[in-house]
Amino acid sequence: MSKKIDLPSNRLKIILHGFFYSGGIGIAEPSTVLPVIVNYFSNSSALIGLFSSLLRGGAVIMQLYAAFHAQTYHKVLKPLKLIFVFRFITWFSIGLSIYFFGENYHTLTLWLFGLGLFSFSFSAGFGTIYFSELLGKSFTNEYRGKTIAIRQFFSGVSAIASGGISGWFLANFNEPYSFAYLFLTSSIFMSLGYLSVSIMTEFPKTEVSEKEKNFGKFLKNAIIIYKADKLLQNQIITRLLSYSFLLIFPFIGIRAINTLEISKGYAALFAFMLLSGSTLSNIFWGRLSSQNKNKLIATISFIIMITAITTAIFANNLYVYSAIFILAGAASDGFKLSFSNLIFIISPDEKRPVYIAIQNNITSLGMFFSIPGGILLSLVGYNFLFIIVIIALTIGLFYSFKLKNSISLNKVQD
Repeated sequence: MSKKIDLPSNRLKIILHGFFYSGGIGIAEPSTVLPVIVNYFSNSSALIGLFSSLLRGGAVIMQLYAAFHAQTYHKVLKPLKLIFVFRFITWFSIGLSIYFFGENYHTLTLWLFGLGLFSFSFSAGFGTIYFSELLGKSFTNEYRGKTIAIRQFFSGVSAIASGGISGWFLANFNEPYSFAYLFLTSSIFMSLGYLSVSIMTEFPKTEVSEKEKNFGKFLKNAIIIYKADKLLQNQIITRLLSYSFLLIFPFIGIRAINTLEISKGYAALFAFMLLSGSTLSNIFWGRLSSQNKNKLIATISFIIMITAITTAIFANNLYVYSAIFILAGAASDGFKLSFSNLIFIISPDEKRPVYIAIQNNITSLGMFFSIPGGILLSLVGYNFLFIIVIIALTIGLFYSFKLKNSISLNKVQD
């Protein structure tokens, strides 16, 4: 094994990044806390879905543009540091906007809020590619799979703690100042995570691609790669279907608060349950991933998510809703781990940024499912939307059987 990969010190820094970054982002968790914040400024379900998607979605076209350049890079840490600085500034600015304008200027605050989320998400287009490339070349498949699982475990631990922080701010400070404090505090957590990755040991990549003459030529080549690789096509379809739960999930917490007539502070409880499910599940996911059973992780995650959404149809008390968020958290982290590692397995080293960008760009559409979900919810109601989501997840379950845990040089399963 090369001494340039699988460094324990790099594993530790990746884990610390997950711990601090997830702690920061968890304070304004997009499925529970963020909808409550947006709901304070507007009662529109579509707007709640839009803001949730802005935080989740990343930049679609920017990931391809980032890959256009990154495929030629021997090192990616320097540009990644610049992205970290920009993301910190945009997230911190959201807190400032809410603090200074949130009480008296709701419309202006929403615009500034949306601009901040878009900028934060936009920069992720570059950050995701650079970070994934760093992760891909720093570890072997098995070591990486276990590293991601450990990272997700400690990310969950941090995010659970951040749920307590969210609850404390929401309970002890008046709106909207409590929302501002959430973002300002979470910015500090994020900066520590960014610092951890910034001091990783990066070795130059030996195999790189020759850069196309222009971005248009790169896009044409990316389309050719997608059409020629059946494994990539199936993996993208499966991952896209895994996001179908977002059509309804950001609204389940709001439904619980309204139907059970409980306070908005319970959003922090739901965030806690969601993150608890995510965290504890990684003990199981990590064991499977270290055995290169990423396909099985995806299949089990579909089954768990179908169970959670089906249960939500009949939920009528706080205990059932809590169980739903625990199950959804477990499935969500299962999806994240399996598809993150599978793309490294099927992609050639020299084209790894391109494969990652192709998958992320197409499947990023799924992160915006809460927008049509909010529109459908206002038109057809919860029950019909639940059925749509269950059908989509079931189709994804069948597609997961076609995923590949390993490939040979000509892309057939070993």
